[in-house]
Amino acid sequence: MKKFPNISHINPNSLDGLNHLGKFLVDVQFLSGAIPSNQDGSHDPWDHLEAVMGLTTLGYKTHALKGLDWMVSNQNQDGSWYNLYQDEKPLELNKQTNYAAYISVVVWHFYLINNDVNFLQEFWEPVKNGILFSLSLQHANGAIAWNIDEFEKIDEDYLLTGCSSIAKSLECAIAICQALGNHNYESEWRIAHSKLISALENPSGIFDLKKDRSRFSMDWYYPILGGINTKKRINSLTTKIKDSFWIQGLGIKCVSDEPWVTVAETSECSIAYKKIGEDKIALELLHNAIAIVDGNGIPYMGWQFSENIYWPDETPAWTSAACILAADANNRLTSGADLFLKQQFKS
Repeated sequence: MKKFPNISHINPNSLDGLNHLGKFLVDVQFLSGAIPSNQDGSHDPWDHLEAVMGLTTLGYKTHALKGLDWMVSNQNQDGSWYNLYQDEKPLELNKQTNYAAYISVVVWHFYLINNDVNFLQEFWEPVKNGILFSLSLQHANGAIAWNIDEFEKIDEDYLLTGCSSIAKSLECAIAICQALGNHNYESEWRIAHSKLISALENPSGIFDLKKDRSRFSMDWYYPILGGINTKKRINSLTTKIKDSFWIQGLGIKCVSDEPWVTVAETSECSIAYKKIGEDKIALELLHNAIAIVDGNGIPYMGWQFSENIYWPDETPAWTSAACILAADANNRLTSGADLFLKQQFKS
């Protein structure tokens, strides 16, 4: 199998070794604070927030705050965000629940690194409203509907990956409640979180009812990142990852039936393995991820290993951010390193 033609300039063992990725994120950020995901300059809120965490990790505080301010300025009255934007112009008017909830993870991450309670208080309202929007679509079984379309119709499907992300968002929102002494919402959100984790632990017949998404690797590691704890469930997930998605020496495939490893999935899966104590695998995956780069050391989206080409010829901001977060998780570079490795609220 052909090795990658470019030499990685990423040193994941220090913030300095990652700093060029921070400069890249700064360079692509718009004046409004928006951080584009795609070559056409568009972005979705989740990818934007992932890039904000990359900036926060590397100490680009002013730019991270600009990114969070963009979220506040563009939040809808119901607590949601639209699906896709061009700078500040909405392009797709559906509203995903995991996008709305994810701001709590990013706000909590900023707090872990900067230790500013006043910051938490300042961003409490957008966090609260994002969580309330998502929980308004929680089913009695704990799962949360993934989307409201542009006509305000609820899509009655419950995505395993999306709900796993919301579980982590709820966890961080509860931690914010504890830091601010907001016990009313804490109690309410603990119940919602417990129901959602229970569904993720016992997913049969609950998720992905309209379309089988099991070919996507995210469905197999995101529940770990989201906070499931039972050993049997974790073992079944990691067995599937090794059997269907992990290409030794290259990384994690985005989908099981395509010869394509992707940097973001490999980075996130590295964090998942770190969380369950598989440090050797976690580091191996991190080093796989940081090898798929352009001549300036900026990560491509992925590597098509049947044709031996970087594909697509794009370097998304959120992909760099995923590498930054994986490096921090594996090497404990900041006080936010445990964000995805440990439960964030006090039991």
